[in-house]
Amino acid sequence: MKTECVADISMNSVLAEYSRALYEQYGLLMVDTSYGTGNHSILNTQEHLRNYVQKNFDRSKLGAIRNAQTMTAMYCKEANITGYSFASDNGGAVLNRQILAYMGAEPVEGLLTDVENNLKSLQEGELDTTDVEAMARANQEELNSIELPTFINDKGEEEEQSLGNPADAVNATKGFGALSLSVKNTDNISKATTNTSALISHRERNKGTGLDDTEDISLSERALIEQYYYEKCSRYGAEMDKAVLKYQLEYLIYGESSDYANLEKMAECLLFWREASNMLYLFSNSQKMNELDVIASAIALLVRCPDIKDPLKYSMAFAWTFAESIKDLNILFSGGRVPLFKSDETWQLTWTKVLSFRDFLNGGDCGSGLYYEDYLRIRLLMTSSDVKTVRMMDVIEMDVRNTDGNSNFKMDYCLDIFRAEIVVGTKYGYEAKIERIYGYEL
Repeated sequence: MKTECVADISMNSVLAEYSRALYEQYGLLMVDTSYGTGNHSILNTQEHLRNYVQKNFDRSKLGAIRNAQTMTAMYCKEANITGYSFASDNGGAVLNRQILAYMGAEPVEGLLTDVENNLKSLQEGELDTTDVEAMARANQEELNSIELPTFINDKGEEEEQSLGNPADAVNATKGFGALSLSVKNTDNISKATTNTSALISHRERNKGTGLDDTEDISLSERALIEQYYYEKCSRYGAEMDKAVLKYQLEYLIYGESSDYANLEKMAECLLFWREASNMLYLFSNSQKMNELDVIASAIALLVRCPDIKDPLKYSMAFAWTFAESIKDLNILFSGGRVPLFKSDETWQLTWTKVLSFRDFLNGGDCGSGLYYEDYLRIRLLMTSSDVKTVRMMDVIEMDVRNTDGNSNFKMDYCLDIFRAEIVVGTKYGYEAKIERIYGYEL
């Protein structure tokens, strides 16, 4: 009975030494087996266990003064940890189990309904597969392949004509990139960076013995894990002080080493989706396409080349699509709404504004639709669960390392559950052996 009690007290004492920083920031209960020393080893925890066992057999100070003896004079003969699981085991299954335990009180019903519906609409509209820029390049190649008639200049020399394509003013801006174009003051974008080579996603991981490292995650549980990401991670427009990288949700998706790079990739994704959506609307709008047809016809007549009309018309249409899409990104990054699919009411730029579209990037709102966060959640849901899990461990490592005494914190040395074999001896030569498994969810 004494051995049973000591094992219970000692193993619970080991679990009581959970990482305070990990718990306070992420609500996770795990033992950092380096104990803040930078020396990562399960042997550290085994020594802590042995000390706890022995301390529960030691005489008190008063007992030592009086030379009081127990009936059996028991002592810790051996205390070995024979099995254990770390947070990163089995691709982070142990971490996910803890996240689900933390999120257990959250209502599951309807957590991702809106996000899933938005993703379904986006995919059914083929916004994630329609490469508008590839179409625009193909059209431009066709346009460039058409030779314009030459003319005789004032000096009596033959000279090539200039097409004077109105779309050129828009196309010339594409090299600036989606983020630089859509955010007027890029100085407000976080400049935070991190050394990804030191994070768990980029190094060889320490592994446990496979004590309890499996987790079959249902769809409803996956929704809880997604919700955990939203609650614990910062993003563009909702930064957190604790965060080393301020755009953590963007990092879960793209895994770049800087906030700027992750946000830039998100901007490129948004541009891809918005161009596909805006092209669908514009190309089906007879009034707007007729407007472009009139301009293209006039230019074709002016340069005496009727074959140029259709490629020129679509060149301008693609330019209009691009300008409208950059305007959409500008609205989203400014906190406004943009619907997945445009209508006459939500379309922003007239053709007369397209040629100087950068003058009209002043935020605003379409009056209905999705916010940046909603688009971000769609993209996050599209990201592989395995990728998100390991990058979530990156995020946790970054933030915990930023707290006092945890500069060498590693998730793959964070203990969740362990099995111990304790051997107790007595002064009479007898011994008792006990084996128990203790963990935070047991």
